[in-house]
Amino acid sequence: MRITSVNDRALVRLIPETHHKPPVLRGLVDSDEEAAILAGIEGETSARLIAEREGSPALDRRELAFARRSHDLTLYGQSHVNAAFTYTRPSGNRFNSGDRGAWYCAWETLTSAQEVGFHRTRELGFIGRYEDEARYVELLADFIGDFPDLQGDAHLALDPDPERGYPAGQRLAADLRAEGHRGLIYPSVRHPDGRCFVAFDPGIIQNVRPGASWKLVWQGAPEFTIEGL
Repeated sequence: MRITSVNDRALVRLIPETHHKPPVLRGLVDSDEEAAILAGIEGETSARLIAEREGSPALDRRELAFARRSHDLTLYGQSHVNAAFTYTRPSGNRFNSGDRGAWYCAWETLTSAQEVGFHRTRELGFIGRYEDEARYVELLADFIGDFPDLQGDAHLALDPDPERGYPAGQRLAADLRAEGHRGLIYPSVRHPDGRCFVAFDPGIIQNVRPGASWKLVWQGAPEFTIEGL
């Protein structure tokens, strides 16, 4: 597998818009002190907050992003970075297992939209109803380094069927991490000519900031439209 040098800005990760808003519990109380009490209660069951305090079998808490002490230098996106590595599907995704997440992104917004749209379409298929509207917001981040590159490779990890592609991808990612690699470049499985990147290590995710907002709409069929907001 070849190694490709990356020095690129504004790779796009799409997250549901509700995850980008201020904490919903803040509207239930009258003061920051009361909000802190509610946040403490919530933290008892939050995978992200537990990992930030204690780590997990697959994630050392020292790997996670933490805000700077000075209020004026607060690191934007800390919770989003940490959430990507602590909230996972039980069966994992293409390049991460269920016990450790990863930061998936792409060079183009349309590629990210097709990737997240595929997963939501699968969920709608489970209930047999393709009627939905979902809002997403961009998280932009910069990356620099030399990374393995699957472009032009017919690796089994790129199989469109998750039942075949995901186990192979998870094995590949585990091997690459064991060799010291911190991320992987790969062609989008859902968007022809799209180019994706997965960060295995929170420490390589730089300069996280918000971008544009988008809406994905399903109107009775698996195909969806993408609209800017």
